[in-house]
Amino acid sequence: MDPQELRSEQRARWEQVAEGWGRRADHIRDVSLPLSRRMVESLGLSPGQRVLELAAGPGDTGFLAAQKIAPGTLVTSDGSDAMLEVARARARELAIDNVEFKTLELEWIDLPTASVDAVICRWGIMLCVDPGTAASEIRRVLKPGGRLSVAVWDSADLNPWAALDWQAVIELGHMEPPDEGGPGMFALAPAPRLRELLENAGFLDVVVDGLELDRPYANVEEYLAESLELSGTFSEVWAKLDEEQRSGVIERIGSLVAPYRVADGSLRLPGRSLVAVASA
Repeated sequence: MDPQELRSEQRARWEQVAEGWGRRADHIRDVSLPLSRRMVESLGLSPGQRVLELAAGPGDTGFLAAQKIAPGTLVTSDGSDAMLEVARARARELAIDNVEFKTLELEWIDLPTASVDAVICRWGIMLCVDPGTAASEIRRVLKPGGRLSVAVWDSADLNPWAALDWQAVIELGHMEPPDEGGPGMFALAPAPRLRELLENAGFLDVVVDGLELDRPYANVEEYLAESLELSGTFSEVWAKLDEEQRSGVIERIGSLVAPYRVADGSLRLPGRSLVAVASA
């Protein structure tokens, strides 16, 4: 696909699922809180600084930073206007008032050079058509010595929560395997790939670590419902299936998640994120 067409398609999908992300924002925040805290703490923030969050989604990671830099400013940004509206609503709920909202793309960040003290990007850069350009843009907008904290998902085999639903529809022939060279959740795993990306963009003192982030679900139906609300691509595949095919997918997911059932019959699916910290 033409890169610009792919970007447009991605943006349309994020607009489509933004409402679902808003409904599940509390759950997403709670599951990812250990990572968000680590990312913010790694930046060594001080009052009065200007911090940029890219691909902010509901915005909760950046809002942790906003509390540390007040009366400084957090710039909360996303490529999707609908997702940015979710973040605005979250900020109002949390009474976060030292925040600006901007529609920004990672591959061309519409901010002046050397204009922010720190950048946070949780689970966004691996979805870029050109993550190398995104990394270079992040370094451009950082002040000399500014800090970056970026998180991506580790390899698919370490993230059953994100891979088993896709495995089911691929095994049953409802979609082709994704292009391994294209953007996606696991495009910047394992850790050496993420480190190389940042070093090639000119970042210094790059440190990459991992964090386990297991995901609890009451049952297969809850797991499937989350996938349908949060993934535009998966929901498009699901919409094309008839009832018999959907039943087959549910049955196959049930088999795939069986090793992760706990004593009460619920599910605890493993997840692992990479987090990198670096200096400009």
